[in-house]
Amino acid sequence: MARYRTRTKAGTKAGTRTGTRTRTRTRTTTALAAASLLLTALCAGQAPAAPPGRAGIDPATAEKLDDAITATMREAGIPGVGVGLWVDGGGSYERAFGTADKTAGTPMKTELFTRIGSVTKTFTVTGVLRLVDEGKVRLDAPISTYLAGVPGGDRITVRQLAEMRSGLYDYTQDKTWLAAYKADPHRSWTPKQLLDIAFAHPARFAPGARWMYSNTNTVLLGLLVEKVSGQPLHTYLDEHVLEPAGLDDTSLPTGSAMPSPYAHGYTNFTPDGTTVDASTWNPSWAWAAGAMISTMDDLHTWVPTLVNGRLPDGDRLLEPGTQAQRLRTVPTGYPDVRYGLGIADIDGWIGHNGELPGYETIAVRLPQARTTMVIVVNSDIDGKFGNLSSLIGNTVTKIVTPEHVWSLPAQAQPNAVPEPPARSAPASVPAAPSGGAGRPG
Repeated sequence: MARYRTRTKAGTKAGTRTGTRTRTRTRTTTALAAASLLLTALCAGQAPAAPPGRAGIDPATAEKLDDAITATMREAGIPGVGVGLWVDGGGSYERAFGTADKTAGTPMKTELFTRIGSVTKTFTVTGVLRLVDEGKVRLDAPISTYLAGVPGGDRITVRQLAEMRSGLYDYTQDKTWLAAYKADPHRSWTPKQLLDIAFAHPARFAPGARWMYSNTNTVLLGLLVEKVSGQPLHTYLDEHVLEPAGLDDTSLPTGSAMPSPYAHGYTNFTPDGTTVDASTWNPSWAWAAGAMISTMDDLHTWVPTLVNGRLPDGDRLLEPGTQAQRLRTVPTGYPDVRYGLGIADIDGWIGHNGELPGYETIAVRLPQARTTMVIVVNSDIDGKFGNLSSLIGNTVTKIVTPEHVWSLPAQAQPNAVPEPPARSAPASVPAAPSGGAGRPG
């Protein structure tokens, strides 16, 4: 059964503890019937027919979505899913399906905290762009201007790092690192350790020659923010991105703990392939590239700000020229998939998605339909179905935006990275788009 909720957010920040922001929130949960009436009332105001490409979320559409999502979950064996669709000035659809904690039998809910993988990149690159607006960083300056020790750093620009065109090796592809991570997923990794692994490999190509997803790029951008701002990355993002955007439930943690209540995440990324709860695995290996925690509600707030550069109160998060540069995307080598400054454009859906053991997320917006979509899944066990969040995204968009269906070939899944030999995915897809920090391996 799907679960519904309404929620009022209180924007008071109560404090900071080990990198996870503790806040005061007011949550109001209504009964199923009351929420159904609310959805009907919201949608009743949409008298004109939805124009082509626009999501029309009336009660009949909502019922179709419920049925399709639950059927897909059953077929793919997905424990829990959260789906949010919001049409500016129109209807909304917020549902949670399945189980958040298989041991306790706790149901999935839309307000639960979740790890968001490489949606983190949108925040890290926004931090860089805020420094650009302050005149402290230049996009076309070589990274060696700000950080020493980067191989070829005098020829790799900040822009190329943000656009995934640096050519630097992705440390998550290193077999020795993969074995170490699998053996001890609770281990803490420093950015320097991650970069040492990456820099031990030769560059894949000359800077700017082509596009290739690499988490190494965003780790470097995180260090750039720290060097130029003089603050730890989590503190800088807190003060200069999260607070201005009103994201009370989003954080870059400095440890492995999850704020409560959270969705447990399930993975089989283990030495023997058994399925385990990865909720408290240490995400430090992803850091600026994929370690952040958030909620569906915060991601709903964030995505429009990410795409249009404006804060919820109407003020600008980024200057118009900077925002325009962010959205100036480059080809990735796959049809309908382009990449900008820490942001992807997948057949018109703009934003990012993410994956790390136990969790998958999509947080995107279709501007011409004035529609925001957020999908969270508490598993990354893809099996024969491929990426699970993309599977749900495909199911949802076939119904609500049939002219813009979330659909990618297996080699071009936005979370695709080289997989262990035991798995069926391609052993290496150097130019494949990867929108998530990904399963490391």
